[in-house]
Amino acid sequence: MMNHEINKAFRTRLNSGKAVLMPGAANALAAQVIDQIGFEALYISGAGVTNTALGMPDLGFISLPEIAQHTATIRNVTDLPIVVDADTGFGNALNVHHTVRTLERAGASAIQIEDQVAPKRCGHFSGKDIVDLEEARSRIKAAVDARQDPNFLVVARTDACAVEGFDAAIDRAAAFIEDGADITFVEAPQTLTQIEDIPKRLQGTPQLVNLVVGGKTPIMDFDVLDNMGFGLVLYANVALQGALKGMHDALSLLKTDGRMDESGPVASFEVRQNAVNKAYYDQMEAKYSGKS
Repeated sequence: MMNHEINKAFRTRLNSGKAVLMPGAANALAAQVIDQIGFEALYISGAGVTNTALGMPDLGFISLPEIAQHTATIRNVTDLPIVVDADTGFGNALNVHHTVRTLERAGASAIQIEDQVAPKRCGHFSGKDIVDLEEARSRIKAAVDARQDPNFLVVARTDACAVEGFDAAIDRAAAFIEDGADITFVEAPQTLTQIEDIPKRLQGTPQLVNLVVGGKTPIMDFDVLDNMGFGLVLYANVALQGALKGMHDALSLLKTDGRMDESGPVASFEVRQNAVNKAYYDQMEAKYSGKS
């Protein structure tokens, strides 16, 4: 499917009024599993890419070329809409403009830009700081202007809740909507009342809620969040945390026992090959080698 078709369908789906449950993928393998399980969209987490590709915490170490490469690699294996976490846009408004153009060409369906000072920190870490409102708005305006496909979506995130309070975060999100943001994202609300207030106070624009397992935001059932009016319910790093636990469990058993077979806490060889669609490549090899 062509990118513009994916983007148009994603915009239509978000405008349906029913929430989309969206997991994060830090690499193409995770993206394929997300697709095969039947989710409707996926998210490329800057934190996830930083953790998996660099083995480092989410403290602003990842760069635009790295995110663009991951986006292109994931687009190669799935037709799902891809929402890409682009942190602060990697600079000022001009850099944001370049970031949007780069990631749209790489296959993104939406780009997330936030208002933290660079280098940014994970939204659920302490010690965050934000730029002034004028600079934050310039980033969103540049992102909106930069897109080539009118159905490419701009997600405007604010981390003001932790710095200036919840009301300030809502005010920033409302300003970003005025600047053309298609989706707004108030990061790290800490009470059920705050979560409920977000779609009430920002009606008319889809809202993203980010549920971080072990983070600052209370975990709530998807149906409850859907009924509140959220458009996107994000679990950015469940796949990563699940894989990390699986690695710990399997490798600890291997260290203890000195052996591992398919009865252990591992995916079977067959499941592994199915996950990467090996049968498809076998068919292509037979076709082009003349041995079919």
